[in-house]
Amino acid sequence: MPNINEAGKVNISSSKSDDMRTGRVMEILGNAKKLAQEYRTLTGKPLGITGEIAEYEAARLLGIELTHARQAGYDAIEQGAGVTRHLQIKGRCLLPGCKPGQRLGSIDITKDWDAVLMVLLDENFDVLEIYEAQRADILKALSVPGSRARNERGALGVSKFKSIAQLRWKRASLANESAVAM
Repeated sequence: MPNINEAGKVNISSSKSDDMRTGRVMEILGNAKKLAQEYRTLTGKPLGITGEIAEYEAARLLGIELTHARQAGYDAIEQGAGVTRHLQIKGRCLLPGCKPGQRLGSIDITKDWDAVLMVLLDENFDVLEIYEAQRADILKALSVPGSRARNERGALGVSKFKSIAQLRWKRASLANESAVAM
């Protein structure tokens, strides 16, 4: 069970017991990633854990606080400079050789949120990059005529999202990681 404070936010880690809980959640996610990879190999279909992994990893890497499951409109809260921001989190697993034109899940413009984080995962469900796009930029992109998926379902393509967003986090290259390990 996640540690949920009185404001309804999930605390990723703030005490020794929270650190142990975080460690256990990371262990569970690691096992889930392996199962999802095996499932995809056996069936050719995704298992459907991308969203949960994206949310937890965004919270872990960016220091944001997750809300209760099924919170209408947003998945996390970010505090900074006296401002509280509500963030939707969208995840996308990009497999090697995937077709261009990958889309994110639907962005509900009728709900209360300030920005959307796009968490891009590799084939092992490890984070590659996290982008953030502001509400005004998303609303503008979704209102451009021409695409039914975009206009009716609120589904932006990954490349379009990148073009209106700012990079918030990027995984160090494998070459850099190898150099540090030596």
